Amino acid sequence: MKIVKKVEDIINSTYIKLGSLIYVAGNAAVPQVLLRQLAKDPYIYNVDLLSVLLLGDIKELFTRENCRRIKHRIIFSGPHSREPLNKGWATYQLMHLSDIPRQVRNYLKPNICMFTVSGPDNGGNYSYGTTVEGVQSAVQSIHENGGLVIVERNAQMPFILGTTIHESDIDYMIDTDYPLPISPVQPPDEVARKIGRLVTELYISDGCTLQYGIGEVPEAVTDAIIDKGVKDIGIYTELFADAMRKLIEKDVVTNRYLEVNFSIASIFLAANKEGYEWLNFNSSIQSRPCNITNSILNIASQHKMVAINSAIGVDLHGNIWADSLKGREVYSGIGGQADYLRGSYLSEGGYGIIAMKSTTASGISKVINMCPEGITTTAIAADPVIIITENGAFDPRGLNIAEHAVGIAHLAEPKTRDELLKGIYDSTEFHKPNEALKDKPPKGFIPYDAVK
Repeated sequence: MKIVKKVEDIINSTYIKLGSLIYVAGNAAVPQVLLRQLAKDPYIYNVDLLSVLLLGDIKELFTRENCRRIKHRIIFSGPHSREPLNKGWATYQLMHLSDIPRQVRNYLKPNICMFTVSGPDNGGNYSYGTTVEGVQSAVQSIHENGGLVIVERNAQMPFILGTTIHESDIDYMIDTDYPLPISPVQPPDEVARKIGRLVTELYISDGCTLQYGIGEVPEAVTDAIIDKGVKDIGIYTELFADAMRKLIEKDVVTNRYLEVNFSIASIFLAANKEGYEWLNFNSSIQSRPCNITNSILNIASQHKMVAINSAIGVDLHGNIWADSLKGREVYSGIGGQADYLRGSYLSEGGYGIIAMKSTTASGISKVINMCPEGITTTAIAADPVIIITENGAFDPRGLNIAEHAVGIAHLAEPKTRDELLKGIYDSTEFHKPNEALKDKPPKGFIPYDAVK
């Protein structure tokens, strides 16, 4: 391993050659100094950059001019990449999070990998820091096929235990020191708290294993878990955020039913610097690559696995979409939602849950008649996903399509619910939808008032 003093000594056209495929770490582990130099050097061109959610001070990487030199292959989009992606300056790389390592090693085969590390420890090992996802597989591919591993050692990156890389596997390293990207936490409003109470009262019990992400609803679920007095929770997740840290600090998490006595995640995001400092050499959590954290077989083997995710919308059949706003207008990415929804259903006593507000901030219903034409779905109507809004919970298991439609309509806000129900009853395409209302509430639907 060679330590370089100036970033331009390694990020230049001598090392980043024409036709290179670069895999770069995302989320809070984006190597920002390396990427800013990549954006700055006009002699680096005709290269592909494969990434999962690039955060930080790197917006110049996505200018129209730089997108002509650098072909962005976006696995999961974020604030910097949405405009380029939806204007055709960049391309969407459709991939489940669980499948990234396999596709990287067997099909994409990058010849350069850039990421951020922390360390070394006494064994000469460096932590992958806050993001492993597919980075380890890119390193393995480079070792098999030849190429370069270039890293930043950021003084503010925590040493997260678990997956590490030995110094002999790193070609070039540059020392940096800057704050990591944060994910500010918004206090949950009353609507989010209603959803959190529904999720917790109906589906979270002592000894279950949890997966969820960032946002008002996960925060509300966390508070509801603490209020309910749930014990012996395990954490097996793709993303570890501050809400889960709260459960560990409150001694709710024991991981008693996991095969290991620590929580497992592939990506870590915190709301502030203190959150990243808490992760440093913290033996209560460990990192794993996403082919482990997101393996459906591994998820299914967890004790009472409860996966809680959100969505952009759901239709009356039960199709769920979370990456796109319409057709090809990509907002985020496939991510690991399908991995966890399907894996948790196969877990004994587990549940795959979509928890979302019934309307957007501007009052547009997220519960609609039919999904937008051409939309990619993270769950199809046949996936037995429990859907929860502030109005209630719907469990589709054992129900026909008419019963799906009537139950899902009840998740919408009242005016939309009534419009959807009228459309269902007026339609000749559903088989006797009135039968779904023989008992009230309709089959599969539990109203909020019945739980609170």
